[in-house]
Amino acid sequence: MRNKGISVLLCAGLMTGTVMVSGPSAAAADDFRERLESIPGMTVTSVEDDKGHPLYKLTYAQPVDHGHPEAGTFTQRLTLWHKATDKPTVLFTSGYGLNYDTNTLTDILDANQVSVEHRYFKESRPTGAAKDDWSKLTVQQEAADEHRITRALRAVEKGKWIGLGASKGGQTATFHERYYPDDLDGVVAVVAPNDANNKDDSAYERFFKTVGTRACRDALGAVQREMLVRRDALLPTFEADAKAEGYSFEKGLGTADRAYEYAVLELVWGFWQSHTEADCATVPDAKKATDDELYAWSMKYGMYVEHDDDAEGNPYNRQAATQLGWADLKFKHLDDLLRYPGLRQPNSLLPAALRADHDGRTVADVDRWVRTEGERMMFIYAGNDPWSSERFTPSAHDSYRYVAPGANHTAAIEKLPPAQLAEAVTTVKRWADVK
Repeated sequence: MRNKGISVLLCAGLMTGTVMVSGPSAAAADDFRERLESIPGMTVTSVEDDKGHPLYKLTYAQPVDHGHPEAGTFTQRLTLWHKATDKPTVLFTSGYGLNYDTNTLTDILDANQVSVEHRYFKESRPTGAAKDDWSKLTVQQEAADEHRITRALRAVEKGKWIGLGASKGGQTATFHERYYPDDLDGVVAVVAPNDANNKDDSAYERFFKTVGTRACRDALGAVQREMLVRRDALLPTFEADAKAEGYSFEKGLGTADRAYEYAVLELVWGFWQSHTEADCATVPDAKKATDDELYAWSMKYGMYVEHDDDAEGNPYNRQAATQLGWADLKFKHLDDLLRYPGLRQPNSLLPAALRADHDGRTVADVDRWVRTEGERMMFIYAGNDPWSSERFTPSAHDSYRYVAPGANHTAAIEKLPPAQLAEAVTTVKRWADVK
């Protein structure tokens, strides 16, 4: 599984600078900063005013291996958007790099927000010899990272804490709750895939047989097939675009031809992940479209170019290969055109040194725990999102699941129908002790 729509979910840009305030508020800000800096391992790297409140950029020293803390540490990045110590705090993780924006749920709860960068993503990586030891990139290690952050910052943020994440971040929030159920007062996981049995992809197959209209599905399948029929004509354009972007394929997929086939396999998935049924009207007639028209539409509406230097891709694909799982789709309508059967799986994208066998026991255990023991958990899915095909099923312990009809992978709590939205907001406010 790879979040191809990550640019939609993450807010780019770094915050730097210093808050300039005076009077009593300056004294309060200085006191709060001192309290943050008194936490062992915590460093305030900068602070800036963001919508009238300080946004603290922080780093935190974490063990590379929580089972052996003596083996060394790495620096994990996080931010804290602070309103007041007695307000609730939303602990947000994208599951990837660091997010600098505040979430709608944070606004709903009038809350503080802590945002965490996942270990081994962007700048939150070990240095030295440990940098290349990817065995410590696990669900359990990241859950332990967030456990330590939560316990440390609860010393200064005294209100209720709500975990929040979308896509892989929703998985990450769920994993945190599984291993440290006493940390948080509730969890909201949005479009969080649940590949409890990596060998069973029937839910994905059903999705692609039923999503949208028959006419739209047929048109998309025809475009996907035609992109392979015209491979020899379109591959030079693909190679030229890759060169212009500085993409290489030698370490992972190996050749531009393999990268092209992989991108075509992603086309229909990418369309439904990032677009809606209204965009079916844009799908060209595969037989009548020129090469340029076919290629341009496909690159805009579904194809994603996997390449060697994708800073988000390598750690994600390592996790998918080892623990998270992936959708191994059949592509029967393309069988006679594929040169590399079995290509669409995460090890295809990784350098040889990072490839590893899959162990599904962790996700299967989390799935069982959520269904039977999880408390105060809310899962929000999207009706037309392929990642929402395999879903967590919440327990009967003050836990809930909602679906936003017709929504794609950018679904969020505010996209629920009015009655469900009101119910969901009432529940989360109760968890957060907000009137």
